[in-house]
Amino acid sequence: MKKSFVMSLVCAGLLCFSAQTSFAQDVVDAADDAATQTSQVVQNTSATAPQASGGAGSQFYQVLFGSGPVGFILWMALIGALVAYIYLAIDCAILIQTDKIMPQALISNVEASMKEGDVVKALQFCENDPTPLAHILSAGFSHVEEGFEVIDEAIASAADVEVEKIMQRLTWISVVGNAAPMLGLLGTVQGMIMAFANLAGGTPDVGALAINISQALWTTAGGLICAIPCVLTYYGFRNKANNIVLKMTIMTTELIKDLRNVEVVSE
Repeated sequence: MKKSFVMSLVCAGLLCFSAQTSFAQDVVDAADDAATQTSQVVQNTSATAPQASGGAGSQFYQVLFGSGPVGFILWMALIGALVAYIYLAIDCAILIQTDKIMPQALISNVEASMKEGDVVKALQFCENDPTPLAHILSAGFSHVEEGFEVIDEAIASAADVEVEKIMQRLTWISVVGNAAPMLGLLGTVQGMIMAFANLAGGTPDVGALAINISQALWTTAGGLICAIPCVLTYYGFRNKANNIVLKMTIMTTELIKDLRNVEVVSE
């Protein structure tokens, strides 16, 4: 009886020892697996780190040259629109000025000639000046012998032509401002089409899909970046031009009012 009891204790002890050994081995194996997975994650992170270090500039480069011929053409059109806006803005900033449209020297010379009653001299000053005010006054002084009503009509017609020339420069800025968002929207549609085409092919290429979505977003941003300054510049220059045209109209009226009773000096 005692022997059987002792044998039972020995067997129980062996079983406990075996269980503990197995548990310890399982813990060691689990730790090894965790270490292996951690090493793989670190390796993958280090492998992808150089790609992420490129930033937005690298992504834009991939979008510019990785969105196909249509995408590249759209980007060239957006860049061309931005260059055209810069040129037109500088051109309007130089030309839409009071001194460029109605110079004070011309006004002083015409006023002095009109006080002397010498319309021919005033006409010569206007013909030698290339500004819009000079063209308007030349149209009026050229019809001085036909009466004040004809003079007034000639000045009104010439003023309409000169104002239209000024506004045409601003219209081109408006055209660029309206075209840029549409180009960006077209690029957005093209990028989404390519993205869905990638998804429809079965197993999608995640990298290509990301480039397609980037194409859609970058072109939208590019169109807005070009359009917003165009709109602000257009309305700013338009208000300035309207103000100058109003002053020019008032000045023209003042300069020709004496033509009601003026007599032409003939040599």
